[in-house]
Amino acid sequence: MSFKSVNDILDVLEKQAQWQEQPFQRLLQSWAEVVGVVVAAHTRPLSIQRDVLRVATSSAAWAQNLTFKRQTLLLKLNEKLATSLMDIRFSTAGWQYSPAAQKPQAEVLPREHPSYLGDLSTSSQELAPNTANPNNPNAAFGHWARVMQERSHGLPLCPQCQCPSPPGELQRWHVCSFCAAKQL
Repeated sequence: MSFKSVNDILDVLEKQAQWQEQPFQRLLQSWAEVVGVVVAAHTRPLSIQRDVLRVATSSAAWAQNLTFKRQTLLLKLNEKLATSLMDIRFSTAGWQYSPAAQKPQAEVLPREHPSYLGDLSTSSQELAPNTANPNNPNAAFGHWARVMQERSHGLPLCPQCQCPSPPGELQRWHVCSFCAAKQL
């Protein structure tokens, strides 16, 4: 029976840890290149256990969408890594501990939003519903329609749906926000 010194055992353990860590380090270095910058901003590889990569996502929607693309991602990742991965598991678990998730969000001022119309100086009397009969939904809708028509007077029209649209939306998307959302 041979006894090894503690230093010999620690050396062996250290080498094993480096051997296990190396594929994960390579994966971290090539993650943004493989998945793309946008996806990399919403994901964070956590570990490789039994040839399964565990990835934290910023939301359940990201986890679900990436699960559908995992076969493509596996092929790309296996080209970059020395050892091949068998599967990828996406989950929101572990995302809250991400340093990127703790960064303060940049505050967007209302006047910087593309839908901003400027200072609409409307009096409270103008916005108040018709007080002659407050229980009449037709009168309330008619009042709302008049106020909206006054607000939209002079706005440029969306080239797709011909609805009045804030100029910032047309500059940014070349259509109104509703038409832009339909195109997505």
